[in-house]
Amino acid sequence: QVQLVESGGGLVQAGGSLRLSCTASERTFSNYARAWFRQAPGKEREFVAAITWRGGSTYYADSVKGRFSISREQAKNTAYLQMNSLKPWDTAVYYCAAQVRYSGDFYHPKGYDSWGQGTQVTVSS
Repeated sequence: QVQLVESGGGLVQAGGSLRLSCTASERTFSNYARAWFRQAPGKEREFVAAITWRGGSTYYADSVKGRFSISREQAKNTAYLQMNSLKPWDTAVYYCAAQVRYSGDFYHPKGYDSWGQGTQVTVSS
């Protein structure tokens, strides 16, 4: 079974930057879109950003617009999330998700059918 493997999380001070990566375990893995969600303790999983795999169209949550940037490198079957100007409330486990079967829903977890294990991002004040 194809796995999505996240990396790049860690501890950073407020105002700092991190770059997350999400790589499919098989180079032939195909998806319509890939996204990042996050989940803080006691909260529901929330949408962060998404990118369509062929066209590269991007979508962002209002809370991260202007600070985060999603991109993809098709040859490496990898998606990235560049996070700048991090805030303490960005602290969460960040999950990569892939839309293997087209759903047309980029903003909700139910629109995705393959998930990574998550990577912790902690922003200290």
